[in-house]
Amino acid sequence: MSKRTFLKNVLAVSMAAIALSPASLFAQSAPKEIRIGYQKNGLLYLAKETGQLDDAFKAKGLTLKWVEFSFGPPLLEALNLGSIDYGYTGDAPPIFAQAAGANIVYVAAQVAAGAGAAILVKDESPIKTLADLKGKKIGFAKASSAHNLTIAALEKAGLSYQDVTPVYLAPADGAAAFARGAVDAWTIWDPFFAVAEAQAGTRVLATAKGIVEQNSYLLANGSFAKANPELVSLINETAAKTAHWAETHRTDVTAILSKATGIAVETQQKAVDRTEFAISPVTNSVIAEQQRIADRFLALGLIPKPLTVKDIVWTWKPAT
Repeated sequence: MSKRTFLKNVLAVSMAAIALSPASLFAQSAPKEIRIGYQKNGLLYLAKETGQLDDAFKAKGLTLKWVEFSFGPPLLEALNLGSIDYGYTGDAPPIFAQAAGANIVYVAAQVAAGAGAAILVKDESPIKTLADLKGKKIGFAKASSAHNLTIAALEKAGLSYQDVTPVYLAPADGAAAFARGAVDAWTIWDPFFAVAEAQAGTRVLATAKGIVEQNSYLLANGSFAKANPELVSLINETAAKTAHWAETHRTDVTAILSKATGIAVETQQKAVDRTEFAISPVTNSVIAEQQRIADRFLALGLIPKPLTVKDIVWTWKPAT
């Protein structure tokens, strides 16, 4: 073999190696569009309306596609299927999704003490304490944070899940059922909570505060997170900036959300005032709380097998 032929072959092999390198593969497969699942009452909606996320990705030559969902479980189903890349839900939906083998990972947390969720009854209801829920119909969205709150509240009262009749209802259906008296109590989160609370004849039996934490989560499709860690970090960082902005601009937040939902400003303001806007990595204490929820659902047979929550936690190291 001549020296020229040898060098030609070495160059060809080197070029092939470069073409197959992880950086090159990423360059070839990096998405041009990021699909974000959001709910109109959530932090990601604020990031959408303020343009902060779109601006961050536009600077990188990428576009965002925003996909709206009414609540968490259908959003996570889309995340699992790869129909969206990133989304935001309450605490319980990821538990059920993980139990079903969904391809999702936790990427950040919005920790909350629970002031924005409650169990509601009618003023004239004989239900005065959580213990009085025994034998009653309680409406809530299945596999939602309201599901978890309902079970935790029953536990606090010394009742079991079998002591009540659960009525699984999406938020809008739950509002209608509660209004016409088809359920004895309704477990719900803001802004639906604030809307119901503003209506005459509604009484707050208990808020989640002091019963259970009501953390929310930013999640990503597992394959997307593995292939695009820097994009996930960028979304997290930008969402954290939006959260910081929201903490000090609550009147602006109220205006944005009121316009989106059609909810009266004063009612929306109440929901905003009790929202804790802060995004952080998924810490050990947050994981422990999620694990308690998973164990709670397992004990009741609501999920089919034991889960280890930390198995699907993606590690985010904030830049600042």
